[in-house]
Amino acid sequence: MGFINKIIKSHSKKDDYLFNELKSILGFSPRKISIYHKAFVHRSIKETTELGFPKNYERLEFLGDAVLGAVIASYLFKKVPSGNEGYLTQMRSKIVSREHLNEIGTDLDLIRLVKSNVSKSKFGENINGNIFESLIGAIYLDRGYKYSKKFIYKSVIKPYVNIPMLEGKITSYKSLFIEWCQKEKREFDYDVFDDSGKNAVKHFSVKLSLDNKVIAKGRSTSKKKAEEIASKRAYFAFQKEISNG
Repeated sequence: MGFINKIIKSHSKKDDYLFNELKSILGFSPRKISIYHKAFVHRSIKETTELGFPKNYERLEFLGDAVLGAVIASYLFKKVPSGNEGYLTQMRSKIVSREHLNEIGTDLDLIRLVKSNVSKSKFGENINGNIFESLIGAIYLDRGYKYSKKFIYKSVIKPYVNIPMLEGKITSYKSLFIEWCQKEKREFDYDVFDDSGKNAVKHFSVKLSLDNKVIAKGRSTSKKKAEEIASKRAYFAFQKEISNG
């Protein structure tokens, strides 16, 4: 009880909400709540440390990315003893892809804890994954590698990592489509244009053509995402030809 009381007394009453939310998310109690505050500060706040350095989640994001990569690499190394370097690298990339981390951050609803001077409706999708990595960085500074690993197993590996499914997972429909076009000597073109309309956030649309005929369209908050959406639709439209190609 004495140890628990020390944890509870290590932060003020104004931190109770964050403490309780983190305890629920992490599955264990945070110790230095001040570290976690920084993990959820957006650069728009423009806070600085006593030495004048920016005080936001971006440095913790960098650290969390490294810790996450190390834990996943260790897991795959032990889980798949027959995997060579190329295989292990590809599998790790699938697990820590930006799209996947965004999904995890969204599932945990981490954005509700973000402190920002910008409307959250204007955030791009990537902030969900960025904050997730920042949280891992904060855990590492607060509780060390052991607890970081515990959280990653709980939030990433156990619910999402299935080796057979990952082996067959397509990480880039655009690359797959372009490879098929080049192999079959088919002409293709991605026509990207600004399509923000009445949206507060800037959007892009793309028309994907095959042999001068539009076969798929995509729309998203970035050119890359819009192209990937169109490529995915094109892939399923020509799946039989691409699979046999």
